[in-house]
Amino acid sequence: MKTSSKIQTQRFAEKLAKKILRTTPYGLRVKVIALQGDLGTGKTTFTQGFLKALGVNHYVASPTFLIMRKYELPRNKADYHHAFHFDLYRIHSSKELLDLGFKKIISDPHAIILIEWPERVEKILPKDTIWISFEHGKKESERIIEIASD
Repeated sequence: MKTSSKIQTQRFAEKLAKKILRTTPYGLRVKVIALQGDLGTGKTTFTQGFLKALGVNHYVASPTFLIMRKYELPRNKADYHHAFHFDLYRIHSSKELLDLGFKKIISDPHAIILIEWPERVEKILPKDTIWISFEHGKKESERIIEIASD
């Protein structure tokens, strides 16, 4: 998928979030979405659109210095109560993330988790993690977004 603006990236994310909300009650329980790509490729922009579709009405900023932000979600048929947005740019090992209570968060059946820089903790992520890669396109505002398939 190619996008040529922040708005297009956010709309793509909104569509994916809405699809996840529609399919979850039928047994597909999306838990973790891993957002992989260099700085400035649209990972936070994607997260903004994704969380908007889940009902987050306020500005979503990157948690680079906080590592994690938690968002309360309005009622939805997928029964997600919280969304967690992690930015692991400053994390150097899986142990650091585990020390922040990641096991408890990942075990919450009502949480959906978006992780920037997931490759830093790949070995502790669930096997059914959805991996999305982001790359710069040829034009300054162009982004190439790919969802990994098994």
